[in-house]
Amino acid sequence: MSIIEHYKAARELTLQSGTLFEVGPQNVGGQELLGYVNAPGSMRDLWLLATGHGENEYLVFGDERWTYTQAAVEVAAFACWLKGQGIESGDRVAISMRNYPEWMLAHWAINAIGAVAVGMNAWWVGEEMSYALKDSKPRILIADDRRLATFAAIADEFPDMTVVSVRADDSPVAATTWQAATAAGGDMPDVVIDPDSEAMIFYTSGTTGRPKGAQLTHRSCVANVINVASMGRIYATTQARVRGAEVSEPVAPPAPAALIATPLFHVTANNCILQGGTVAGGKFVLMYKWDPIEAMRLIQAEKLNTLSAVPMMTRELLNHADRDEYDLSSLTSMGGGGAAMQPDLVGKVAAETKRAKPTQGYGMTEVSGIITYIAGDIFIERPESAGPLVPTLQGCARDKEGNALPAGEIGEICVRGTPVIKGYLNRPEATAETIVDGWLHTGDLGYFDEDGFIYLVDRAKDMILRGGENIYGAEVENAIFDHPAVLECVAFAVPDDRLGEEVGAAIHLKDGALLDAAGLREHLAAKLAAFKIPRYMWFLAEPLPRNANGKFLKRELKDVLDTASAD
Repeated sequence: MSIIEHYKAARELTLQSGTLFEVGPQNVGGQELLGYVNAPGSMRDLWLLATGHGENEYLVFGDERWTYTQAAVEVAAFACWLKGQGIESGDRVAISMRNYPEWMLAHWAINAIGAVAVGMNAWWVGEEMSYALKDSKPRILIADDRRLATFAAIADEFPDMTVVSVRADDSPVAATTWQAATAAGGDMPDVVIDPDSEAMIFYTSGTTGRPKGAQLTHRSCVANVINVASMGRIYATTQARVRGAEVSEPVAPPAPAALIATPLFHVTANNCILQGGTVAGGKFVLMYKWDPIEAMRLIQAEKLNTLSAVPMMTRELLNHADRDEYDLSSLTSMGGGGAAMQPDLVGKVAAETKRAKPTQGYGMTEVSGIITYIAGDIFIERPESAGPLVPTLQGCARDKEGNALPAGEIGEICVRGTPVIKGYLNRPEATAETIVDGWLHTGDLGYFDEDGFIYLVDRAKDMILRGGENIYGAEVENAIFDHPAVLECVAFAVPDDRLGEEVGAAIHLKDGALLDAAGLREHLAAKLAAFKIPRYMWFLAEPLPRNANGKFLKRELKDVLDTASAD
C-alpha cells in the first residue's frame, strides 16, 4: 500500500461520524458550509476545556512559568476586571505587545466574555497604530512598555481610551497595571456567545497599502482549532500505518512542547499553535524576539518537540555553526507557516536531525489559520506540495473568468467553509471582492493534483510576465535555494522596455560562503529554462528585510535596488 493510500485511510478513520471530527453541512449566514458537527460553540468553550489540564505546564517566558490552573485563575480575574469596566459581548479590546504570556492570558479572557480581541502589530509606528485603533474602535488598549511609548505620541487622539500596562515600570500614559487589574481575582463570568459573532480582528500582513482588519468569528476560530487537531491525528495515524501498526482508532500525536518564535498577533502562532495546542494541554515557550542561539538553548533546556517558525528560522538553525553544541534531539517537528518551506529545506530537516520531521501549514488570516497541512514522510515524498485541504474547506483552482480548473491546471486557489472570516472590518468593497458566493479568493496561484494535494506556484500579484511567458517567483527561488552557499533569496519582476518584465533576484549568502552571479547562473542553467534565470542579481551583505511575520519584503527590495548596481 502506498503512503497516499495510508493517508486516505487515516483521514477516513479520523473523520468518522459520531466523533468530534465528524464533518457536515452548517448554515452560516444563509449559506451551507462544511463544519464540524460536534464542535464546541465558542472560544470560551475551548478555554474552559483547556483548564482541565490543571497542573500541567502551560506558558514559559524566561524564568516565569504558568500551569493551566494558574493561567485559569489569572484569566478569570482579568475577565472579571473587564466586566467591571463595562465590557460586554461584541466590545473590542486591543492587545499591543510582543510575545509575553499576558498576550495569551488577555486573549482568552477577552474571548471568554464574548468580547473581541484586536491583535495590534507590535512593529507599528504611531501613525499605523492610530489607524488601527480608529478602524477597530476598541474600548481598552492592553500594551507593553514600548507600545505604550508609541501610544503616548497619539494618546490625544483617543481621550476616552482605557489603558492596561504590561511589564512597564513607568507608563507614559495613565494606565492600570496588569497586576492591579488581576489582583481582585474572581470566578469566570457567565455569558452566552453567538458562534457567528466576532472573536478576533487581526490585521492582514500585507506589504502595500493600509492593512485590512479581518473579522474572525468564534465559529471560524473553533473550526481552525479542530482542523489543526484533526490533521495532526491524520498524519500521526498515517505514520503509524506506514510503520506497520494495527490501527483501529485515530492516533493522537503527543501534546506539543513548542517554541513560539513568530508573533502572537498573527494566526500562525496564535491560532494554529497556541489555540489548538492549549486545548491539547501543550507547553509553550515564548520568545520575545528571534535569536537562533537562544532558540537552540531553549530547545535543549525545555526538551521541546516542536519548532513553530517560518522557513527562514528553520534554515538558520540547520545552518548554524554552533548547532552541534546543543542537544536538539527532542525535536520531532520543525516547520510552521507564514511562508512556504522550500523543497530543499524539507529534505534537510529529515536528513540533518535525529528525529524531526518537516511540517508545513499553508494558510492565511482570512481562513482563521490553515488551508492545508502536510507533515512527515508524505511531505518528504512530496516536498513541493502544500498538502491537502483541511476537512472543513472545499477548494478549487479557478481561471481568470472564474471557471473551476481540472487537476494539474494552474489558477487562483479558492476555498469555501466555516473557517473563512466574516469579512473585512469597514471594508465592504474589499470583502465583496475577496469573498464571492462564500468562496474566498486567496490571491495565490497553484493547482490541485489527482489526490487533492495543492501545489503553490506564486502570489498572483507577484507573477513575472516576461515576453508573454509566465514565470513563478517561487520556482526561481527554489532553484536558487538549492545552491549550498545561499541562505536567503527572493525573486521578483523588474520592468523591461522590450520584454515588459525581466527576472530579478536578491541573494544573501551564508557566512563565509563565496558565490558570484556567474557561478549562480551556471548552477541555475541545469535547473531552469534560460528565460527564467534572473537577468538581474543583487548579492546583499545584510539579511533580506522581513515583515513582522518573517516574510521577505519583495516590494521594499524592488523599490531600493537599482538595476545599474545588479550583477
